[in-house]
Amino acid sequence: MSQAFAPDNIYTEDDYYHLPEHIRAELIYGQFYNMAAPSRIHQKILSALHAVIYHYIHSKKGLCEIYPSPFAVKLFEDRKTIVEPDISVICNPDKLTDKGCDGAPDWVIEITSPGNQGHDYIYKLNLYADAGVREYWIVDPMKQKILVYYFEESAFDVRQYTFQDDIKANIFEDLLIDFKELGL
Repeated sequence: MSQAFAPDNIYTEDDYYHLPEHIRAELIYGQFYNMAAPSRIHQKILSALHAVIYHYIHSKKGLCEIYPSPFAVKLFEDRKTIVEPDISVICNPDKLTDKGCDGAPDWVIEITSPGNQGHDYIYKLNLYADAGVREYWIVDPMKQKILVYYFEESAFDVRQYTFQDDIKANIFEDLLIDFKELGL
């Protein structure tokens, strides 16, 4: 992700919501970061994961809701940070607003692109952990690997999987995603 806004300025939530419609950017600690258009494989993975998770939640008549990007997530009340995760799963309906989500989603999935790998692997990893996200998946289409971070205090863990594995979503009792079945 590249920064194309004046780096000396500190931007706010108000600036974020007044960006021109054709500009996609995330606001992180008062700085804007441009978001490049996603690749076809990125969108294919996003669509497949969204469909599996959506159907699981609705088959269980669960309270959680799933939102694909673009979907504004204001991670902190006292910081100038609004991100657009590829997939956000929110299980507390009180966090949902007309503008998006106020607070940390329970589960975030980011799908890397060649130009933003470090952003997802390092910067957003720490951001999501600090915000209270319970589970964070980084899906890397180039390496065909998935890193899964479980941030809950009693069960902090990180695991690595491939596109040939079944992966359990810990925020749900029995959701297992078979990456082989996604047709990637």
